[in-house]
Amino acid sequence: MTAPTGVHLIAGRAEPGTGAPFAAIDPLRGTGLDPVYREAGPEQIEAAAAAAAAAAPVLRALPGQARAALLRAIADGLEAAGEPLLQRVAAETALPLGRLQNERTRTVNQLRQFAALVAEGSWVDARIDRGDPQRAGTPKPDLRRMLVPLGPVVVFGASNFPLAYSVAGGDTASALAAGCPVLVKGHPAHPGTSELVGRVVQAAVQAQGLPPGTFALLHGREPGTGAVLVQHPAVAAVGFTGSHRAGRALFDLAAGRSAPIPVFAEMGSMNPVLVLPRALRERGPALAGQLADSALLAMGQFCTSPGLVLWCAGPGAAEFAAALAARLQAAPAGPTVHPSIRAGYEQALAEVRALPVQVAVAPAGGAGPAGATGAAGAATAVCPALVLGSGELLQRFPRLRHEIYGPAVLGAPCRDAGELLAVVQALDGHLTGTVHGTREDFVEFHAVIDALRSKVGRLIANGVPTGVEVCSAMVHGGPYPAATDARFSAVGVTSIQRWVRPVCWQDWPAELLPLELRDDNPLGLRRTVDGDLRG
Repeated sequence: MTAPTGVHLIAGRAEPGTGAPFAAIDPLRGTGLDPVYREAGPEQIEAAAAAAAAAAPVLRALPGQARAALLRAIADGLEAAGEPLLQRVAAETALPLGRLQNERTRTVNQLRQFAALVAEGSWVDARIDRGDPQRAGTPKPDLRRMLVPLGPVVVFGASNFPLAYSVAGGDTASALAAGCPVLVKGHPAHPGTSELVGRVVQAAVQAQGLPPGTFALLHGREPGTGAVLVQHPAVAAVGFTGSHRAGRALFDLAAGRSAPIPVFAEMGSMNPVLVLPRALRERGPALAGQLADSALLAMGQFCTSPGLVLWCAGPGAAEFAAALAARLQAAPAGPTVHPSIRAGYEQALAEVRALPVQVAVAPAGGAGPAGATGAAGAATAVCPALVLGSGELLQRFPRLRHEIYGPAVLGAPCRDAGELLAVVQALDGHLTGTVHGTREDFVEFHAVIDALRSKVGRLIANGVPTGVEVCSAMVHGGPYPAATDARFSAVGVTSIQRWVRPVCWQDWPAELLPLELRDDNPLGLRRTVDGDLRG
């Protein structure tokens, strides 16, 4: 794999940008990394969108096996990119090579999962209700329905997962699997990584003989670049992972179009953790260490980091709080993937310091848990923090119910079960909710757990929220503001459902129906026929 050269990938071509220059920043040294990129110009956005619009009907008609071949070719290309790709990612993000190797494996695996899904084909949810012209009263029409792709999708790369949630990540994989062209807006924190991965995707598109508009990569750090993409009339949907502020801005832009389009945004979460009384009494200090270690993974730069811990006053409460504080205080400073993350973290801590809470920030030279390595001198280094509030304060001050993105935990002891229930009911939507307790705790606090379930997309028993398994049962989403549409997951093969819509054919000539809806079922799909599921 060659080094990045500072280009956009548009309609099968590589070309420099025409706007303002910018470059990636080495998070450890604070210095710029070559090459210099230039913001995508309006004419480049127009060219990419026009090519995607031209590719859309071709991809829509592409058989599932051909889509699968594209996805497998991308996966193979990412593996073949080898160590040079990981070295570039590490240089732009300060993420360790072991973590990046695992992330590439995850990215490759999800591409192949989507390939298997579309090659088999039943995901289109074909439904046939055969007509009955002899039905008494009103003849019954012949109705046949399946899912079809929306059209060109804009995908915004995420800063914290430069492979799994970026150029060839889950949004791109699922959109291509659905038969949608993809326009990626690369994240400005890792443009070199984006270019190298984009070249892999572009090469796969070319090798499969697909239209050049199937994929495009556009660089930019100005909000206006993304705004132009979202508002382009050729764009049919948007996928986003990032901050609530940016995600909501894109959502509002898309809703304000003359023809609104869906924005599937995952916008962060505090991932509340409830420690119920018996668990608190029996294993409080061990739980505190487990939760702190989860919150410190990647310096809290996971959307599933446990940022809020709730418990009730009583036996074990003091020991739990002390153990949580000690573990966070002992943790070393570490780098964020970009200076903007550090700035946001420091701003959030400043906001909560203005409230009647205690904020304890770990010394920069903390020893840290076994196996941890510090980076106190990193240009983007942040220090872990414990914000100690209460159930009453959490209800009074909305800022305490919003995410502090980074290695911070808000601990909020409650007076009793009634206050715990009130706090949970006051929460906004989150990606996950975790409950630590015994079987007796789960029965006694069923009302609290039911309230928590209404606030989250994934409910976890006696575990930690970090670690998102890529599988069909996963739900990575949740009620607003965790996501803009709680009906869909951003992880797993069901995420393909974001990029499709149902279409019904009524009394259509049999020989002109899609293969998926013909009576002889030439593709051998599982289908619902006259109300019965048939394989």
